Amino acid sequence: MHLLGGVEAGGTKFVCAVGTGPDDIRAEIRFNTTTPEENLAQVIRFFQEHHAQTPLAAVGVAAFGPLDPDPSSPTFGYITTTPKPGWAHTDVVGPLREALGVPVGFDSDVNGAALGEHRWGAAQGLDTFVYITVGTGLGGGGMVNGKLMHGLMHPEMGHMQIPHDWDADPYPGFCTYHGDCWEGLACGPAIQDRWQFPAEELPPGHPSWHLEAHYLALGLVNIICLLSPQRIIMGGGVMQQRHLFPKIHEKVRTLLNNYIQKPAITEHIEEYIVPPALGGRAGVLGALALAEAARAGAPSGHQQSAEKS
Repeated sequence: MHLLGGVEAGGTKFVCAVGTGPDDIRAEIRFNTTTPEENLAQVIRFFQEHHAQTPLAAVGVAAFGPLDPDPSSPTFGYITTTPKPGWAHTDVVGPLREALGVPVGFDSDVNGAALGEHRWGAAQGLDTFVYITVGTGLGGGGMVNGKLMHGLMHPEMGHMQIPHDWDADPYPGFCTYHGDCWEGLACGPAIQDRWQFPAEELPPGHPSWHLEAHYLALGLVNIICLLSPQRIIMGGGVMQQRHLFPKIHEKVRTLLNNYIQKPAITEHIEEYIVPPALGGRAGVLGALALAEAARAGAPSGHQQSAEKS
């Protein structure tokens, strides 16, 4: 087994791990997302300490974005036009390659989590599925025909436009680019900004959750009709409120209005829209899967599911 390094670079926190998979994590560290200089130094220091004891074969990074996952691009490995202060146009892969001297896999946090779920979690055996994260931001990724979703860059599902009833919800939206896009209406900071309490402090019966389920269902219906995924996995901090899932299931079926007559939706929707089997570890385990693919020589950011070592 080749020892790998994984980095989940989130908008709120970084998680770094050394290991080979869910049952073999040798070391792990977490720290708050601050500045590129401080965080990249922390990542490099963590891996150098372990690299000196047992050499790493590769490192994978699953990061917030937008980012550039195209190996042929001059800005491959960069976080690009992110609204996160201080992080726009940051080279992530370059410093890691230089410091560690190993291949570095790089992709969006949601594509990374999707790859982890495909390898070890709720998407095993599937070739077309979507992973949605609802937390500090709202994003989506996944696979189509067994390959991670890429094209011009990577999916930006969180910035699709969804119906906004201004009379029912006058909140203008949290997104600094689009205001009331899907992320702007349904991400964790939007919930707090709208109701003046963080999501984890709102009780299950609070009206916020019916509105949140409605907005999430609107986006999911678009994704279902567009990509026809075999399963939708929903993670992130907001989705830790598990009482949201039945509300989302009901609203998705209502919005589809029996148009898609497939048992996965009409009879077993609780097995179709599901939480991640890897829980909160989906991101960092996905980063390990990105490292595994990079070690195997797959083009970083464009690989299929990682081969087992």
